[in-house]
Amino acid sequence: MFRAECKAGTELGRIACSVLCKGGLVSDEIVNGIVAGRIARPDCANGFLLDGYPRTVPQAMHFSNLLQQRSLPDPIVIHLDVPDAVLMPRLTARRQCPRCLRIYNILSQPPRIAETCDDDGVALLTREDDREPVIRQRLHAYQELTGPILKWYGESMVRRVDGGAPPKQVAQAVEQAVRRGRVASESLA
Repeated sequence: MFRAECKAGTELGRIACSVLCKGGLVSDEIVNGIVAGRIARPDCANGFLLDGYPRTVPQAMHFSNLLQQRSLPDPIVIHLDVPDAVLMPRLTARRQCPRCLRIYNILSQPPRIAETCDDDGVALLTREDDREPVIRQRLHAYQELTGPILKWYGESMVRRVDGGAPPKQVAQAVEQAVRRGRVASESLA
């Protein structure tokens, strides 16, 4: 969502991009505004997935109020638990095509020709927010701000998934957590 706002050149997008390029976290007010606008679009009418939001307790409180106002069910909260030592190589291995914006990972999803987009042959780039110093800063901020959110939601709402497992296992665990969450919310309705 941030990158879409940045690309669209909106005021919120320009502010978000400025903060992200320095490895910081965008303020709750801006994030909440971007999320509220995005989930109001027609393609979210039957549900949506948010990656990395809410990230702070105030965001979670705002999101809870937003869901209530829109008569939407409580969220299914999935925590992908991954040690920093596993995350760093994964994140620094990301590359992006500047033309078509396709994302690669030189470790797990490499292009056919090294550092070149499969679709249009353009040289791949490492985004500023995928450089190690920026990632370390983001991980530190994440630990300080996001740890409390798991407590705020509580064990009954948080589904923990081993994000260090192979991608197919992680995907299956996430799908199971979503299915279990849907069944639980349907039985309450």
